[in-house]
Order: sequence, then structure tokens, then C-alpha cells
Amino acid sequence: MAITRLNHAVLYVRNLERTQEFYENVLGFRTIIFMPSQAAFLQASGSTNDHDLGVFQIGDQAGPSQAGRSTVGLYHLAWEVDTLAELARIRGVLQDRGALVGASDHVTTKALYAQDPDGIEFEVSWLLPADLIDDGIRDRLATHGIRPQPLDIPAEIQRYGAQTLGGLGVSIPL
Repeated sequence: MAITRLNHAVLYVRNLERTQEFYENVLGFRTIIFMPSQAAFLQASGSTNDHDLGVFQIGDQAGPSQAGRSTVGLYHLAWEVDTLAELARIRGVLQDRGALVGASDHVTTKALYAQDPDGIEFEVSWLLPADLIDDGIRDRLATHGIRPQPLDIPAEIQRYGAQTLGGLGVSIPL
């Protein structure tokens, strides 16, 4: 039997309440289960999953992750939004919080990169729907390969529309 999707992710953090506040107020997660100073289980706003993110507090003495710098480990998780309007809104929230660390156009994926209060990196992305992946997009992929280009969200909204549902036929079955 093949794996069909990621069910949830688990993070170890220094301060549970600080992390809970961040994921609720920045990315719109809601807390399903909360055990003070121990753990929280959060659900993405558009999810029907029992939880999408588990968070466990290990204390302020914990050092920063060295994954990708001096140790192996997970680079980031990618959370998907439905529209470019939502991607633009989240970009503003991430900028206001000082959490935004990058923005890239991967041709079929428009991505923001940010860090939570513990420096754990994550991505928020909008995926081009399958019916918009035409020969012009394939040519851009052939030209740029996997090298990201700078992301210009207003230009992408002009091109695809602010409310176009992303991921249809790609991450969301038709």
C-alpha cells in the first residue's frame, strides 16, 4: 500500500505557549488539545485531520537545531494555502512578526520561507493548478530548472488571479 499524504508533524520547542501563539496567530492553526508546559496538538484551519501539528516543550535550555548546518535533519515543512490572496496576506503577517526569511518562485510553486520562534523553518506555498500548467510553464521549468527565481506576488496575482484555487489536480485530487 502506497503512502498517500503526510498526516501530521511533531516539533520539539523551548516554550510551548510562545509556539502555540505563533502558529495560531500567524498561520491560523487552532489548538485541539493543550497540556500546559508539556504539549499541544494543533489543527490547520482548513483541515479535517484530528491534528496537523504536535508541539512538545523541552525547555529554554534547549540549543538551536543544527540540521543542515552541522547535522542531518529535516529542513522544513511546507504548508499550502488555497489562493494567492491568502499567500499575500500571510506574507504581511510574517513580515510584521519578523519571521519571513525568503520568498521564491519555483514556477509551479509560489513559496514563502519563514522561521517560528525557535528558528524552525517552514514554507507556506501556493501551487499552480494542473490545468494552468501549459507549454509556457513547461518551457519556464526547462529554462530555470529547480533554481528559484524571486517571487513577485502582485505579478502572480495579475497573471493567475487573487482567488484562483491552487493545487487542483496537483495536491488536491480533481
